[in-house]
Amino acid sequence: MSGTSFLRKMSLHKFRKSLSSPKLDSLNLTEAEKAPVRPDEPLTPPPETQTVLLLHAARQPYELTDDYPVPQLQDEHEVLVRTQAIGLNPIDWKAPDFNFAIPTLPYISGRELAGTVIQAPSSSSTRLQEKDRVLVISTDYRDLRKAAYQEYVIGLDYNTVRLPPSLSIEEGSTLGVAFVAAALALGVCAGLDFSHVLDGPDLYSLVRDLPADRIAEDIRAECLDGIRSHERAQKGDWLAVWGGSSTSANLTIQLAKLAGLKTVAVVDKAKHGLRLANHKAIRTDLLVDSHDPERAVAIIKGNLKGKLRFGIDTRGRESATSLLQALSPDNLGGGGEQPLLKEGEAPPSPPSTPHDSTLLSAHLIGLTGLPKQTAPEGTLFHTVPIKLFHEVPAVGEALVSWLERLLKEGLVQPPEIIDVESGLGSINKALDRMRKGEISGGKLVVRV
Repeated sequence: MSGTSFLRKMSLHKFRKSLSSPKLDSLNLTEAEKAPVRPDEPLTPPPETQTVLLLHAARQPYELTDDYPVPQLQDEHEVLVRTQAIGLNPIDWKAPDFNFAIPTLPYISGRELAGTVIQAPSSSSTRLQEKDRVLVISTDYRDLRKAAYQEYVIGLDYNTVRLPPSLSIEEGSTLGVAFVAAALALGVCAGLDFSHVLDGPDLYSLVRDLPADRIAEDIRAECLDGIRSHERAQKGDWLAVWGGSSTSANLTIQLAKLAGLKTVAVVDKAKHGLRLANHKAIRTDLLVDSHDPERAVAIIKGNLKGKLRFGIDTRGRESATSLLQALSPDNLGGGGEQPLLKEGEAPPSPPSTPHDSTLLSAHLIGLTGLPKQTAPEGTLFHTVPIKLFHEVPAVGEALVSWLERLLKEGLVQPPEIIDVESGLGSINKALDRMRKGEISGGKLVVRV
């Protein structure tokens, strides 16, 4: 962090290490450290070059690289942000390890960061101004100018969130991607209306009011035909989240509770049971241990007695298959048969819906994978249309404006910070910690 002495950095680092569960509130950061640019302090023009972290090949560590060009603004929706904290995500190590979501080499990774607006074009939205402390949510992984692992980043004004004074830069860097995934999963795939929560968006209606050709073809069916209007999630409905300790689950549970859903979290209770049971923002109506998946399914069925139609899995294909067994569609035996696909045939997105429009299907939403099997009768599979956020300005603007209001009013809390590393050069070590499973139930942040 600029203006912070080496000794100060070292003392903070040692103090963090001395805590059994380090949290940012315990670091006693000064206001100057929380807000790196004072309102009366002139902005320093960005340099021509910067330091970035580059991936040159799959299954290789990122390499620190100097003299890399600082990205330039290209249209009226772009702002230039000086990176000051990066929130690490599992995809940051999974993409190079398993060689996916890397459209070009060398590649710059990183999906969310917080920092200070350095340049904002005059024709841009008046919502963002120079010197604003912001969270940049970069779901557009194909544009390297927007990636987090560099000192200066391009953000779209409709993908950038102003941080309230109550939130530190580090806290701000933790929740962007998880919030977007949670909001789209609940609002588009499950049809949940947030309009009664601080005037939040009704994403179901918003996307259906768009011209169809404004929505990318590969997500169009999910956005426009994924769930019928009478099946939309309503206040009082049950939602189960498998992998309830993840950051995505954290934000999903928070938003679901704000909208009035009843929630089930399936987690490793030995690691996270006490924390989730005592955390007001993410405490669920039912907490189930994931150690024995068959037993977890039996507990959910025994307690909810056929009332569970919505499930979100955050872990992968195996746990999504278990969650599928816990869902209870209301249309079995009701005459509305859903065609089954041949064994091994990939399901469409979304699968066919029952012919009888009065019947209710169960809905399984996979954040990282769906079951291998085809969707059984009365159940629909969903994938989250993340690209809506950066490809459709109306959706992006609705979500970031709402998140600003939620944060300002304290209705959404950032995930717990497990630890804070310092410098772009520490990212490889930090990602190794994530590979080893050392970071669970919160976020690892890198201060730049």
